[in-house]
Order: sequence, then structure tokens, then C-alpha cells
Amino acid sequence: MTKLQNIIIKQKYAAKMQKDYPLIEKDAVVDKKLKLTEGDLLRLMDEQNKFIGIGYYGSQNKGIGWVLSRKANEKINVAFFANKIETAITHRKALFEDPETTAFRVVNGEGDGLGGIIIDYYDGYYVIQWYSEGIYSFREDIIKALEQTVEYKGIYQKKRFDDKGKYIEEDDFVTGERGTFPLIIKENGVKFAVYLNDGAMTGIFLDQREVRQAIRKRYSNGAEMLNTFSYTGAFSVNAALGGARMTTSVDVANRSRAKTNEQFAVNNIDYETQQIVVEDVFQYFKYAARKGRLFDLVVLDPPSFAKTKKRTFSAAKDYTELLKETIAITKDEGVIVASTNSSAFNMRRFKQFIQTACKETQTSYSILEEYSLPSDFRTLRSFPEGDYLKVVFIRIKK
Repeated sequence: MTKLQNIIIKQKYAAKMQKDYPLIEKDAVVDKKLKLTEGDLLRLMDEQNKFIGIGYYGSQNKGIGWVLSRKANEKINVAFFANKIETAITHRKALFEDPETTAFRVVNGEGDGLGGIIIDYYDGYYVIQWYSEGIYSFREDIIKALEQTVEYKGIYQKKRFDDKGKYIEEDDFVTGERGTFPLIIKENGVKFAVYLNDGAMTGIFLDQREVRQAIRKRYSNGAEMLNTFSYTGAFSVNAALGGARMTTSVDVANRSRAKTNEQFAVNNIDYETQQIVVEDVFQYFKYAARKGRLFDLVVLDPPSFAKTKKRTFSAAKDYTELLKETIAITKDEGVIVASTNSSAFNMRRFKQFIQTACKETQTSYSILEEYSLPSDFRTLRSFPEGDYLKVVFIRIKK
């Protein structure tokens, strides 16, 4: 085991960490001149020399590392990681046994005691995402632990820790057999084409599984549906399968058209009967308002931050205005699925955005359903920032 380096944590941060807060924050360390290397194991102590935990140094946007263990003498090795992965798998037992869902999260970072890493399952294949060089330094032990713990067809990885915290483009295959892509996975019986070795994304955001099912089962039948920031059209596919009269998918990325066509095709839906628009969503709102286009169902799921030629969008600052534009093109008694993955605010604040948008547009509304992360995206009560997903179904009355 790498020699543990003693680190003193300032008392106000230590008090939080002693209540299971897992993140080592940037300003938490007393000695600012300490020379730390990515992957260094740290014995975390408070200013009274009381043990807090064993962590590792790994710089990412959230902080400078994570607590791995609360046991003073625990060894951080293959057996340690195997135990964490085994425990995580027991919490997903029902999903592993569900033939209708073959893609989900297996290790959700700090929620499963392994901050800085996530592992997803795609029908026999595992994809590891590394969020710092620090956690990546344990790569051999973690991959060995995964191999010991699960049966797999193949293992892929995504390195997400270049200088700007972005994905490092390279061959992502690690071991096992290479997949043949697209790999067709199922989610509540709906098929999706995914690619495990084609950039940072795979083609599906697994955290919206329950929301997509709700759209298909309860809100789509006979609806004219608009899917904004549509990526590969997963919400649109569910709406079409749920009986939507027409779906319109809008995304600024050129590849979104082919990717969305593909998702319709694998579900035996003629994509030519659906509308797919490659355009800046903010411009599309203006176009729809000008043309008097109104929708029964609108999915509003913007990125936390987006920059286009004409506009910079931040969910924390601009969601209310975006929602007002959405209300303008939603029919009376229509439903808006307001969604955000921003961890900069909580559900209460998000509902305030909704309330403000409706008040300023003189629109009445009722909340029909709300969602946060599904059970495979495990979170800690002590780390509310980790529970980032907020989705509210609202019916508006003009």
C-alpha cells in the first residue's frame, strides 16, 4: 500500500466530514504548501488530531479528492475495491434480473463509496468513467476488482480529466471482447442503440429512465410532442411508442438527426413520420412562436451550461426565462416536463423557477409528478449535491 500522508483538515470542514460528507474541498486543508501528487493516499485528521478517514488526492471541479474509508487501518487495494463493487451490485440485484432493462448504473461514485468514478452496465459490457488522474492511478486495482467481481463480455473506459475536465479522445476498449456497435440495449422494454467506443457519450442518459417511462405510459397518447435539447431522441421514441400523434426533436448538434433516426428505427418506428430539427433550441422557440405552433407535451431538459453563437445559457440563471418561452408554445392544459441536471440548486429552488415563470406569464399550473435520480444512481444524504437530477411534470392552464 502507498504510504499514507497525514493531512490536517480545518475544523469547520472536519465537522462536516465527520458526518459522512465525502468530498475533500479545495479550501479544507490547513497547510496550503503541501506538495501532493494525484493518487496520493491521505490520512485525514482534524485540528485536534482526531481521525476523520482515509482519502485520496484527485483534483476535479468538485474538490481535491474523496474519502474512501472511515476505518483507520483499512488497506486501499484490490480487495477493498472488490468489496465496494460487490456491495454496489447487491443494491442493483433487481435490475440485473430484469430482462426488460439491460442498461443501468452499477457504481455511482461517492454514493457507493468511490468518489471520482462511475461504472455503468450495458448488456454484459461495463463502462468505467474516471473523473480525475487521482482515481485513475488506482486503475489496475479497480479493473482487477471488477474482473474478480462480475462476469462480463468486455470493459470500456472514459477518461474525463484533461486540463479542462473534459473527455480524453482515445480508444476506450480495456479488456474482454470488443463490442459490435451499435449495441442494442433495453430500457423498460424500449430499445436503444448505444456506442461504447465513440466519444464521451454512449447515446443514452441512464438517469432519465423513470421519466421516459412516465412520458410513454401517461402523457403521450394523442399528443403533439416537442423534445428540446433532444440529443439522440430518447424522450421522443418513448412518446411515439406511447401513442403521440407527432414528435418534434430539436438539437443544435448535426449528428442528432442521424442518431435520432437510428433510435426510431431500432424500435420499428418510421422516422420519416416524425420531425427532427437540427437547430439552436433558443432560435426554434422564436420560430415556433412566430408560426403559432403549439404543443400538448414539451420536454425541457437543457444542459446545465450551454454556449451558442448568440446566447450563453446557465440553468441557475436562465431556466426561468427558458420556461417562459416554453409556456408560450404549450397549449392550454398542456404538460411541460421541466428537467435539470444542475447541482447548483435544489428541488425547492427549481420549483421557485417554475412558480416565477408561471406568475410572470399569468399562467396557472399544477404539479403532476416529480422525479429525482433512480435507485441505481445511489446518493448520500450527507452529500445533497450528488442528487443532481430534478424533474417536475407541470400542467399549465392559460
